[in-house]
Amino acid sequence: MWSKMSKEVLQGEKIDLPMMLDAREKRVSIQQELLMKHPHGALLSATMNIPGPIKTNEQIKTAFLTVIEAIEQLIPPEKRMARKYRDVVTGPEYYFVIKELPSELKEQMIQLEETHYCGRLFDLDVLYQKEQELISISRTELGYPARRCFICENEAKACGRNRQHSIEEMQQTISQLIEKGKMK
Repeated sequence: MWSKMSKEVLQGEKIDLPMMLDAREKRVSIQQELLMKHPHGALLSATMNIPGPIKTNEQIKTAFLTVIEAIEQLIPPEKRMARKYRDVVTGPEYYFVIKELPSELKEQMIQLEETHYCGRLFDLDVLYQKEQELISISRTELGYPARRCFICENEAKACGRNRQHSIEEMQQTISQLIEKGKMK
């Protein structure tokens, strides 16, 4: 039986595919704008992996902000160049331009994804600009294994591609992760 918290994580405004595609386009626009203003910085673009039509509510935002707080604790003030937070129906978004080598920032974010109780629910993408083009650094480029599924530990992309887990199963696991963090 799911707890009250689990049910609350699944409540909120529903979105559709066109809304998600518009949000993705807007994210790219924001990323380009930030790196045009700060071409020598590394950009962290943070979003959450929430399956299903509900991408945000108070519980999801609270979990999101705990990871953002952990990120900000990792970055010394003298390395901070620009920040932007968006609270949108397609899910919270956070952008942070940092004076850091993109590969070093990505390594820090991989460690956070792997150690924070909600880290596995996040996409912590690190981008930089090269010849007017946005370049994203992958885990595998740095010698790290591909991300693991937070349910079965197989490669996450394979589970997604094969629809290995139902939306309900993923939502229940997400609810449990968020609840676990509330107890800390």
